[in-house]
Amino acid sequence: MDHFQLRAGTLHAEDVPLDTLAAEVGTPAYVYSTATLSRHYGVLREAVDAHPAAFGDALIAFAVKANSNLSVLATLARLGSGADTVSEGEIRRALKAGIPAARIIFSGVGKTDAELAYALDVGVRQINVESPAELDRLIAVAAEKGACPDIAIRVNPKIGAGGHAKITTGGEGDKFGIPADEALALYARAAASPHVTPVGLACHIGSQIIDLTPLEAAFRLLREMTLTLRGQGLSVTRLDLGGGLGVPYSGGAETASVADYAAMAAGVLEGLEVEAAFEPGRLLAANAGVLLARVIQITERADGRRFLVLDAAMNDLVRPAMYDAFHEVKPVTPRDGDLIAYDIVGPVCETGDTFARGRDLPPLQAGDLVVFTGAGAYGAVMSSEYNSRPLVPEVLVDEARWAVVRGRPTYDEMLTRETVAGWL
Repeated sequence: MDHFQLRAGTLHAEDVPLDTLAAEVGTPAYVYSTATLSRHYGVLREAVDAHPAAFGDALIAFAVKANSNLSVLATLARLGSGADTVSEGEIRRALKAGIPAARIIFSGVGKTDAELAYALDVGVRQINVESPAELDRLIAVAAEKGACPDIAIRVNPKIGAGGHAKITTGGEGDKFGIPADEALALYARAAASPHVTPVGLACHIGSQIIDLTPLEAAFRLLREMTLTLRGQGLSVTRLDLGGGLGVPYSGGAETASVADYAAMAAGVLEGLEVEAAFEPGRLLAANAGVLLARVIQITERADGRRFLVLDAAMNDLVRPAMYDAFHEVKPVTPRDGDLIAYDIVGPVCETGDTFARGRDLPPLQAGDLVVFTGAGAYGAVMSSEYNSRPLVPEVLVDEARWAVVRGRPTYDEMLTRETVAGWL
């Protein structure tokens, strides 16, 4: 479900040839497709809207951590998306992109008092509280401001899932959320405070989840807790179901469908009469972006090993080094010929700067262009200037139009951000 296709022998982003973008913008560069973002949001919206009795006036709140580019956020805002945020900076980005505060959820395990105060000042939809200590601090901040924000208690269901241990967030040993029995007591304590209004429960168990079974178990726990709290005379009107549904990073991968996901969630929530919130990130953005790179050289060893050395590096796309993540690599203008096994590497001075080993690709040579697919989520947003390499630029395409939506800094711009100590 992406819009990066071969036309006349050259890979395009919608109607724009990627070799044109490489010539105009340089490489490496991220390229995003408006059509893919719109399609993915629409598919999820349609799946959710098919179950109004279960989900009520459901909110789809894009997880800003997946891709925080203002133009990406503005594209989703125009489609009606809200925002799931985990810092003051992300709240500010969502607001600047045109997402109303009333459609912004503030999550995160380590919100500072200053960030909580800012969230109260702008009037976010709800704050997801992740610990007793955070509730105490929020009550103090709200009391000082004379505010009474809507909150949800984030539950740790002791159900961890995801594509890698480092993106599993619902396990018993993970830092996120509050165990169910403690969460019930905390909800009651929050209800007794005049400075916060508990409206619901939240849960997010991980990322890149391809099996619905752990998600269903977590949602069923939220249902049971909702009924328990209501039995205690407490109001529960919202359930935040988080995100985490996986995407296919390779052509042969299978993931649960969005329709099946929504139907499963609706079955669990049936009869509760709550408003549901969904917080997709990767699901909307991953396959809406590619990382465009150029071959610097091919280094051949006596043992037959071939290193495909690119101008993109781990500081541009860290997922393979950090998570052992798979990204398909495609030539922009593929040649005919037998497939060749390459170790695909970047120029950073780390052995970890390796994208793949023994990857079979069509014949390539210095100067050729390639793309990493599925790079629209957790790509540019996690990039850095390690090895003093400029941040990779970002480009948004809309049919035949395109624009640089984050420029590549010059070396002078990078250096002028720092000062030399006066005694040196």
